[in-house]
Amino acid sequence: MRMSFGGGELCGKAAPPPSKSHTHRAVFLAAMADGRSRLSNVLASEDTKATMRASKAMGAKLEWADGALVVDGGRLHAPVGTVDAANSGTTMRIFSGLASMFDSRVTIDGDASLRKRPMGPLLEALAQTGTECESEDGKPPVTVRGPNLGGAVRIDGGVSSQFVTSLLMASPMLPSDSEITVEGKTVSEPYLDVTTHMMRLFGADVKKDGRTFLVRGGTGYRPCDYRVPADFSSAAFPLVAGALGGAVTVEGLDMSDPQGDKAIIDILRMSGADVAATGGRVAVRKAPLSALEIDISGIPDLFPILAVLLNTAKGTSRLYGAPQLRFKESDRIRTSEAMLRAIGADMTGTDDGCVIRGRPVLKGGHVENEGDHRIMMAAAVASLACESPVTMDGAECCAVSYPSFPEEMKGLGMRVV
Repeated sequence: MRMSFGGGELCGKAAPPPSKSHTHRAVFLAAMADGRSRLSNVLASEDTKATMRASKAMGAKLEWADGALVVDGGRLHAPVGTVDAANSGTTMRIFSGLASMFDSRVTIDGDASLRKRPMGPLLEALAQTGTECESEDGKPPVTVRGPNLGGAVRIDGGVSSQFVTSLLMASPMLPSDSEITVEGKTVSEPYLDVTTHMMRLFGADVKKDGRTFLVRGGTGYRPCDYRVPADFSSAAFPLVAGALGGAVTVEGLDMSDPQGDKAIIDILRMSGADVAATGGRVAVRKAPLSALEIDISGIPDLFPILAVLLNTAKGTSRLYGAPQLRFKESDRIRTSEAMLRAIGADMTGTDDGCVIRGRPVLKGGHVENEGDHRIMMAAAVASLACESPVTMDGAECCAVSYPSFPEEMKGLGMRVV
């Protein structure tokens, strides 16, 4: 679907969708819990639907009732046939670890984009537990066969925190205690805080000692009624839109949640935007912006929208610390650079981020989002700094995380056709 985003003067309120990361974890945890869980404010996106299908494939029962997702978990079994993770890297990675519980072969596959994403560190770690693993040179499709015996595991933390999350979430279901040591620099580390926080809510005994996670085995999970919080990584798009194009208030945020991407609020303040945060509401108004240098190792999902924000900031900015961006839904360093250069920005990608030389006004034009939801939404927000509209094909890819994004931007005053 081709769409055109023509900037505009924004004013109003936005309600970002529930957290995709939390929804993935909640559905899998509820599926493993022995009993009935009620999950409210669940994100029903293309990615999270893949997790719901995977949960059903191992025996959990899921149904919608009164706007909530009711999950009857426990009594699990190995899936019959290949599990399709579609385009969801989170589904692929977490479920590969969960599938190691079973003593039968389980194959997980996905679309062409997912087949390019690395799985090697997770499979190498699973092999240390006695799990048999097969893959296409460390990439999907992958086949695992347990049983995972738990015990001491060492894993490289430099590619994706989802690998560690996968090991952690499987651990309470294993017969023995697990000792998971993360080696090297851990990318996206705040997501591990989300994982362990949610595991505890569902009854797991998990502790952290330096670089090592200690998880008691044989306990399983207990049911939990859980409300998924709003997604800060999605909220970043209307928040930055306010900084570039008027005044936007984002509602429904939980400032006590351990989501790393809530750093967007402090980053907006540091850049010079007018920010007011009260309770679960954050209001951002347009103001002159200044260049920043930001370590994004813990917040890589913010990279495309931060690049848009800083392309209108005075001076030279630098985003660094996230080489894993090369292995997201797209190579986000390359696609962000190509997108922004197409509309007149001066941005140069680096191995782990980019260098941006700010320009007060961009020209607009046609961009390629390569089916990446975050590139699509960042390009739309960039139109607020452009002289002419930003057009793109495949705009429907925003449904991966923020299905209502075009309508919300239009409601705020952006010209969307």
